[in-house]
Amino acid sequence: MLSLTWFSKAKAAEKIPELNLSEHWSELSSYIKITTDNIIKIFCPNPEFGQNVMTSLPMIVAEELDADWKNVVVEMSPHDNVKYGSQFTGGSNSVRMYWQPLRNAGATARQMLIEAAAQTWGVPAAEITTKSGILSHSSGKSAKYGEVADKAATLPVPKDVKLKSPKDFTIVKNSKKNTEGSKIVTGKPLFGMDYRVEGMMIAMIQHPPAFGMKLKSFDASQALKMPGIKDIFSFKLYDDGFEQASFDTRTFNELIAIVGKSTWEVMNARKKLIVKWENAPETKEIINGWGGRKTELIIPSGLESTSVQLAKMQEMAKMPAQQYRKDGDPETAFKNAATIIERTYNAPFLAHNCMEPMNFFAHVEADKALVAGPIQAPGWMEPTLAKILNLPADKIEIQMTRMGGGFGRRAYAQYVYEAARISQKVKAPVKLIYSREDDMTYGIYRPMYTATYRAALDANKNLIAFHVKGGGIPENPIHANRFPAGAIDNYLAEGWEIRSNITIGAFRAPRSNFNAAAEQSFLDEVAEAMGKDPIDFRLDLLKRAKENPVGKNNEYDADRYAGVLNLLKEKSGWGKPENSGKKRGVAAYFCHNSYAGHVVDMVIRNGQPYVEQVTSAIDCGVVVNPDAAINMVQGAVVDGIGNAFYGALTHKDGVAEQNNFHNYRIIRHNEAPKKIDVHFVKNDIDPTGLGEPPFPPVFGAVANALYKMEGRRYYNQPFNSGFS
Repeated sequence: MLSLTWFSKAKAAEKIPELNLSEHWSELSSYIKITTDNIIKIFCPNPEFGQNVMTSLPMIVAEELDADWKNVVVEMSPHDNVKYGSQFTGGSNSVRMYWQPLRNAGATARQMLIEAAAQTWGVPAAEITTKSGILSHSSGKSAKYGEVADKAATLPVPKDVKLKSPKDFTIVKNSKKNTEGSKIVTGKPLFGMDYRVEGMMIAMIQHPPAFGMKLKSFDASQALKMPGIKDIFSFKLYDDGFEQASFDTRTFNELIAIVGKSTWEVMNARKKLIVKWENAPETKEIINGWGGRKTELIIPSGLESTSVQLAKMQEMAKMPAQQYRKDGDPETAFKNAATIIERTYNAPFLAHNCMEPMNFFAHVEADKALVAGPIQAPGWMEPTLAKILNLPADKIEIQMTRMGGGFGRRAYAQYVYEAARISQKVKAPVKLIYSREDDMTYGIYRPMYTATYRAALDANKNLIAFHVKGGGIPENPIHANRFPAGAIDNYLAEGWEIRSNITIGAFRAPRSNFNAAAEQSFLDEVAEAMGKDPIDFRLDLLKRAKENPVGKNNEYDADRYAGVLNLLKEKSGWGKPENSGKKRGVAAYFCHNSYAGHVVDMVIRNGQPYVEQVTSAIDCGVVVNPDAAINMVQGAVVDGIGNAFYGALTHKDGVAEQNNFHNYRIIRHNEAPKKIDVHFVKNDIDPTGLGEPPFPPVFGAVANALYKMEGRRYYNQPFNSGFS
């Protein structure tokens, strides 16, 4: 990816008034093109869904290129995993994954420009310096990058280039405005829902009304008479015996497609369908996972209900579970304990509820296909598209639009494959659109979770043992090697799972979003029983983990974790007399290679608890674009508060009881905190994750603040509903 130079004809960027763009581009690498007018186009490899990678990733290139940011234009790259790598947005990996490759790309192009100038001027390359897109020599000669770009593009690509020291950064670590900001606020067509081509038809899908059901028969005769309707048919998403990849999750395999001229006409025709459904039998699926490892997945039959699921979880929690980690002799420690604290925490399914409903465009022809829309992982989707369409991968063009939210949902591509199947059947370009009700009742939820935490104290109120046993439907939440593992002599982590026909998927900080809520609430309760300040208690454990760690597989860096807590303590004024009257809760958590913590200040407003202010501290290594990073943390805080108070999706006889925002409560604008004060630990560690790490500890901080406010602990999410 780093050593290739591509000499293809370049298409000029959309002309914008403030820049006079030339039609001629010199291509120095797959990431960088330069005009003779010194305009630099940088391609962003990763899909954008609001985390601002369309700005932060090009900033990394521009930094090492020594470009003038005023002369940079940014374009979303096409899908090409040879040129651009995995192009996966998720797992808080975008900046972390591309930090080194993009720095190398920028530095490589800069060196090629220097070599071109050296050859042009007949001077040693070592005597040439660069600054803000200008090449300079001590003789007084100078040139803009654009003046030598053509020549530079013909030179061999250097194998080894020197990267800048972080102390010399002039673009990275300095805030830059969102490169798509003006397009967003002026309504330019950026999103999948905006995508249009001549002759495009609209499709919608009718799926079974309940998990555990399948199509029996349907009558479309009345629907086909409706205005604008072109075709109605049933189809299978995957053929019998199809081996799914890890993210090929799908809920219902046989579906009904309604295709017509407009969304309104298709929606009205769908209401005229007469469909008979029947209970689906137990099925087995083969998952061809990472590294070619195949596993068999059993999907049970039956119509599931939340009340029954909770009862099953309570029974399962009493049974022996799989052991994931054991340090010391926790059984004996609990047997000899003077005090045992035991608490159980529960959380429901959650729907992703991206602002932009699921949609995708496909135009499948006999020998090629074009697909376009909001996706997080084009490289994962391409092999499956090739299989189901029976086309070579190089005959499938994937275009990525901006996403109106992702949160993990758009990594699961059944909607992509559905659009492709429908287009192939009707032999025309098709835009598939989900309604909000379709999206919310179609699955791919955050799982249901439960966990029981136990702590053993000796007669002197010292913590001598810790035990967590967690389970879920259909996966358990346990991260066995995270804090407080490594800080306690006697430690046990166990887990169990219950299979389900309700499909689940990654939801912002998978598993961590529950673990942090339960664990951080429990640690506060243990600290109280020990007579310790909550932050000091955590710092004491981290000191032990640093100085005399237990075990060898601890995932976290105790110093960085403690650094976040100390910064949080300082910036929030934790423990200071002037804040003694505040109802405050604290939580901190490590996930996705980063460390995040929050102090939540809560008041009663109009008779209801309200998070008035939040102080946040984050260690995510180098912060590429500070303003954008602050925005991301603020968004995570608001999202976390909303889900902690209100988020829940329940089922009765397989039917989702919430299907739109009238009965699936989300946070309102006036419920967001008045102030979210964000601080970053300053260091030069390579960037780690930021999209997800600030989200999980919000839940625990809110729960701990509620306790200070009301004098009672909260063990079931959402906190306002009595989910139990």
